[in-house]
Amino acid sequence: MTQETPCTAVCIIDPKTSLCLGCGRTLGEIARWHRMDNAERREVMAELPQRMADAGLPSTVATRE
Repeated sequence: MTQETPCTAVCIIDPKTSLCLGCGRTLGEIARWHRMDNAERREVMAELPQRMADAGLPSTVATRE
């Protein structure tokens, strides 16, 4: 079973926003990602493009429908 992930292997935390520049997740979300159920992962992933836009960061996260 594979887990969906927004990880782009660009793991740099922006000091101003505390978001990963590669995926837009917080350190807490990254740390507990493997313990989240699929619904919680999808919920976080749906927020990432807007979260990055709100922070003024370029979004590298592909949106999925």
